[in-house]
Amino acid sequence: MNIGSRIYNASSDTWAITKRNLLHYVRLPQLIFFSSIQPIIFLTLFNYVFGGALSSSHTLLHGKYINYLLPGIMIQVTLFGGLQTGIGLATDMSSGLISRFRSLPMSRGAVLAGRTIADMLRNIIVIVIMLVYGYILGFRFSDGWLNALIMIAIVILFGFTFSWISAYTGMKAKDAETAQLSSFVFIFPLVFASAAFVPVSTMPSWLQHFANNQPITFAVNTARHFALGTPMDGAIWKLLLWIAGLLIIFIPLSVITYRKRA
Repeated sequence: MNIGSRIYNASSDTWAITKRNLLHYVRLPQLIFFSSIQPIIFLTLFNYVFGGALSSSHTLLHGKYINYLLPGIMIQVTLFGGLQTGIGLATDMSSGLISRFRSLPMSRGAVLAGRTIADMLRNIIVIVIMLVYGYILGFRFSDGWLNALIMIAIVILFGFTFSWISAYTGMKAKDAETAQLSSFVFIFPLVFASAAFVPVSTMPSWLQHFANNQPITFAVNTARHFALGTPMDGAIWKLLLWIAGLLIIFIPLSVITYRKRA
């Protein structure tokens, strides 16, 4: 079989798995509902609980905390959405579904790629819902629609990258519960010790060093730059290096682990 045929077959297999996962969401619309309602709750609580205390800060755009908050919440939500990749794979493995996939003449990477792409598409739906709700709360893009689209693309790409990390941890876990807990262990510190919700300058000096040099802060600062025109200070290049490095590491690791576990 020539290279062109292999690529075509791998693409067809990936699309088949993607459709299978999307149909799962269609048949269980409550998954989309709860995936959407959680970020709405986060956005509402953070905006009204922290907004009053922080809205007068000179570091926030025009004194409107919702403008500062929404890009950070979007990054957080896509990360949480990416965690579903590992949980879903752990569930499929424990149920024996992956073993049935393995018996079929299909690309080994298609199961993983199809899962991550389906979760990325679900994240897009959640992002649209968040933007609509953010506009209701007063959020406005300040640097044009082209930059707004770039910001959305960056958020989606970042979530897609963490889906591959989640895929690896999910296949290493013995069940869905372990996959969920193990993923939250490293996601929560990264999210809350970042620029997602408050300026890094308000943190203790020892924590600022960590917050200023981790990928979520780079992602949030890049998203805010394209959404609001705030200074980026080279965050996009550091973010792209993180994304490239994580994908280079975790895509092969995930495929190797899948072959061993499946």
